[in-house]
Amino acid sequence: MTGSHEPPGYRQILVFWLPLLGTWLMMSVEGPMLSALISRMADPKFNLAAYGVAFALALLAEAPIMMLTSAATRLAADYPAYLKLARFARALNLMVTGVILLTVYPPFFNWFARSLMGLSEPVAELTYKACLLLLPWPGAIGYRRFYQGILIRYNRTRLVAYGTVVRLLTMSATALTLFYLDAVPGVIMGTAALSLGVLGEATATRLMAIPVIRALRNNPEPPGEALTYPELSRFYLPLALSPFIALGTNPIITFFLGKSQFSLESLAVFPVINSLVFFFRSPALSYQEVVIAHMGDGGETFRRLRNFALTMGAAVTLLMSLVAFTVLFDFYFRDFTELSETLSHLALLPTRVMVILPALSVLLAFQRAVLISARISRPITLATVLELFGICAVLYLGIIEMNLVGITAVALALVLGRLAANVYLTPPLLTALKTIRKPAA
Repeated sequence: MTGSHEPPGYRQILVFWLPLLGTWLMMSVEGPMLSALISRMADPKFNLAAYGVAFALALLAEAPIMMLTSAATRLAADYPAYLKLARFARALNLMVTGVILLTVYPPFFNWFARSLMGLSEPVAELTYKACLLLLPWPGAIGYRRFYQGILIRYNRTRLVAYGTVVRLLTMSATALTLFYLDAVPGVIMGTAALSLGVLGEATATRLMAIPVIRALRNNPEPPGEALTYPELSRFYLPLALSPFIALGTNPIITFFLGKSQFSLESLAVFPVINSLVFFFRSPALSYQEVVIAHMGDGGETFRRLRNFALTMGAAVTLLMSLVAFTVLFDFYFRDFTELSETLSHLALLPTRVMVILPALSVLLAFQRAVLISARISRPITLATVLELFGICAVLYLGIIEMNLVGITAVALALVLGRLAANVYLTPPLLTALKTIRKPAA
């Protein structure tokens, strides 16, 4: 798919992957940076809690378009396919924008935030304002994800990273300006910075994709069956459901945290720990498109991609362990994010429990990529459903039945749920390999 007839070596895989890794690492900086700034502003507990709730709602609205990058990487083989995918993506972007609009409809928001979740009045008020600022977020994410997939398929991964540089610079400039002006609450600073950053990235990515689209339009159509809307819908619907279901875990986690021991403290600590884990999950998240782009290059490529993933899983586990089990823990949670001693102590055990989560995410990304390469998408959704049920079951047992501290129960639930998904996807993975692997020469 990358245009090479020879199976790529480890160096080529590394060069292809590094810009995508850089993209996810830059995005992973957002959470810790914004959490650190919010914790240094007035009322950090209320603002961190509101930021966590608002961001969870925005991610839920974004869910249906999260797999557009993978879909474009796999399916944009020619200009007619590109046009169909572009129209499909626009329809999805309109839909997710409608969903985020629903969250700021006052009767719905009041029911959700106050009646269902039981948020305190200060947190509910701040959350509503934050959701208003996140209105452009889902549509802009979908727009740039689609064009990132086009760039990845045609070996322009470096341009994907350039777009994220625009995002990070815009976000940082907005956040630091509002922080030093000190005229708005911390959660307003954070969500305004997020929205402006994503809008800048989407614009830059679209502009950088123009030469690729022009080349597609000028090339003759390859032989073979044209991509149809029914085929596209059958392929994408399970992929769309998967992150939608997965991101549903964030509101569920928030709901259970609200019912737990140390609920406000757990709500405040969760986005900080989540940002740290996201940083170490970034290699896995960036690797999925690498596997999709190269799986058609033969059996030797599969072995190299697999070995690359194994090395990556070991590396991220080691690196996160250094944070969780050494003095780096105090540096990150006390010095960098400036959490109080009480909140830092609360974060210690869950952070250590979640050390294995980045490696499990590498495995999941590899499993999903192989299945997408074979155009087998349904098991991905079913695995996500299983993971969600596992998370809910552990949260119920841990918080409602065993009365564990909320954030500790969340850490256990996330690890056990992900492990269940990995186990479930193993048989479909072996089936998919039979359809796409070629004997090595």
